[in-house]
Amino acid sequence: MATITLGGNTTHTSGELPKVGTAAPDFKLASKDLAQVSLEQYKGKRIVMNIFPSVDTGVCAASVRHFNKDAAALDDTAVLCISRDLPFAQARFCGAEGLDNVETLSDFKDGSFGKDYGLEIADGAFAGLHSRVVLVLDADHNIIYEEQVPEIGQEPDYEAALSVLN
Repeated sequence: MATITLGGNTTHTSGELPKVGTAAPDFKLASKDLAQVSLEQYKGKRIVMNIFPSVDTGVCAASVRHFNKDAAALDDTAVLCISRDLPFAQARFCGAEGLDNVETLSDFKDGSFGKDYGLEIADGAFAGLHSRVVLVLDADHNIIYEEQVPEIGQEPDYEAALSVLN
């Protein structure tokens, strides 16, 4: 269990993030057309996972915009923006913003991604949503970078996350 804050108030996650050097757990998430997506579908690609509570908050939206801009320069890399938002809300946001370098995926069905990755918020106002996390996977889907952002209202360290891909 990690201790994080939301507006300065202490809250906790459901577990610990997978560690650098370990294989990323498989997942089943919903794409914008409700198709089921798994880690296997990105075989041979590096992955940046931008994970957050909801695209309908300012900091979450900023992270999607930032990674969308950075993703244009990344070869053989998928940038996955993952939340518990409905796929329709994710698609509406990206469409309205003209964001097409990232892929949105939803954990709305059962929250298993958040639980399996140990990043579900366990208590407080955002209980049940995902904490703000960035994971970077190599082409074999081993974790090469992880960041549990300590304050939910804080943006991740984009530069540090992307530097492991150089």
